[in-house]
Amino acid sequence: MHGTNGIKTGFLLALLTGLLLLIGYIIGGVGGLTAFLVIAGVMNFSAFWFSDRFALRMAGASEITEDVDPRLFAMVNEVANLAGMPMPRLYVIENPAPNAFATGRSPARAAVAVTTGIRQLLSERELRAVIGHEIAHVKNRDTLTSSIVATIAGAISMISFMLIFFGGQRNAFAAIAIMILAPIAASIIQFAISRTREFAADETGARIVHDPEALAAALEKLHRGVAMRPMEPTPQQEAVAALYIVHPFRGGGMAKLFSTHPPLEERVARLRRMAYGR
Repeated sequence: MHGTNGIKTGFLLALLTGLLLLIGYIIGGVGGLTAFLVIAGVMNFSAFWFSDRFALRMAGASEITEDVDPRLFAMVNEVANLAGMPMPRLYVIENPAPNAFATGRSPARAAVAVTTGIRQLLSERELRAVIGHEIAHVKNRDTLTSSIVATIAGAISMISFMLIFFGGQRNAFAAIAIMILAPIAASIIQFAISRTREFAADETGARIVHDPEALAAALEKLHRGVAMRPMEPTPQQEAVAALYIVHPFRGGGMAKLFSTHPPLEERVARLRRMAYGR
């Protein structure tokens, strides 16, 4: 299953890149294509080096040390050892909404953040499984993937926005079509990649802690917990919403189509098939 997720991510990333190249070529030929590739490269370099600091700051996370919370520190250290990774930096978010995320461009630069709400909701076994999921994101290099995806999608949106002011009358129909459809297509592909990486992190995390049932139970609790105590959708929290293990805001209807997270029922079903072989 993990190999299939990797192939799907690669295909979707290639599709997103192809969309960027096509738009650049339509707008300015080879010169336009090259120019926007350079812009995207600069944006991606910045995202790769600074995305972890940005995410932690936007989430309002505070770093803690072993003497502040030795029990949580020991749990995270144990799971990191099981994954063959160094101990990540550990952060706490003062928020009653139950959630967690990981960031960092490599295992040596990893950080794991948990809310105060998740500590109150989950058992230690379930929290350990959630930590496994977050460690898996770092192990699978999902931060690098998400940075590249966000950069390309952002470049496509930027190009589309520029067409409003610099499109002129030449190829007016093509410009309007790109301006409207390109950002939508880029977003759908971006969300599909994010959902694929969540499935992969569920699988890898469950294998790291050898407990897929605990992660399934934790996801069910978190889903109910967010429904009762969602995060406030501030611009800061919206900027990092895709990183959390479950979508942190209330949402339904059309919002599910554009969700960065897979349906909870499917995530739980996959984990229970791992646990019980059915």
